[in-house]
Amino acid sequence: MVNSTEEFKRFIELKDVIVKSDGRIILDIPHAVIPADRICAFIGPNGAGKTTLLKLLDGLLKPDSGSITHSNGTIKSSLVLHHTPMIKASARVNISMVRDADSSIGSAQIDVVMGQIGLSHLANSPAHKLSAGERQKLCLGRAILQQPGLVLLDEPTANLDPNTTEQVEEIIRQFKLQGSDVIFTSHQLAQVQRLAEFVVFIDQGEIKEKGPVGPFFSNPQTQAAQHYLYQELVAG
Repeated sequence: MVNSTEEFKRFIELKDVIVKSDGRIILDIPHAVIPADRICAFIGPNGAGKTTLLKLLDGLLKPDSGSITHSNGTIKSSLVLHHTPMIKASARVNISMVRDADSSIGSAQIDVVMGQIGLSHLANSPAHKLSAGERQKLCLGRAILQQPGLVLLDEPTANLDPNTTEQVEEIIRQFKLQGSDVIFTSHQLAQVQRLAEFVVFIDQGEIKEKGPVGPFFSNPQTQAAQHYLYQELVAG
């Protein structure tokens, strides 16, 4: 499926992108236009290539061939991977690590963000002993402090309870309100429908279908997407 770039104010365009691992092709995208001006979700089976695509968009990974361009030129991105490790120090020290990359971030800003993510009361607690949800909020706090143009989130609420999931989803919405574009991966289809405006369905390293959330869920156009949605809804 090819989208015209004219319908998006900001977008990422991929041309002839191939990524290999141990000689095996894990991503093959001849051409795709992914909107960056609305919250976008990458969905698909395990091993489909969703995380690899996030890493490509962040620049953490380079394609074996092809090009990836942003309509606004070079932009600052922040990638929050699932299971980001914490050092054995306080929550505040862990979130302050972003100052290594940007020394202009001040102590007052860190205090504000600790409040924004709801962890001010745990600032002096050992980060590695926090709950999974609290550690994820710390990771999102780091991203907030970086003030990126593009936030890339890999399974941001995996293994979190419903209450914490709701809190993390609200932080994700705040990114958008504060001017950052957001792309995230998720296996939670209800979450995709709550948060995202646009869906990119990836299967076996290929983008099989993409489009606005409503039409995608109500009337998927490809057999691969139909099968995936059916399997996920039955499993859920």
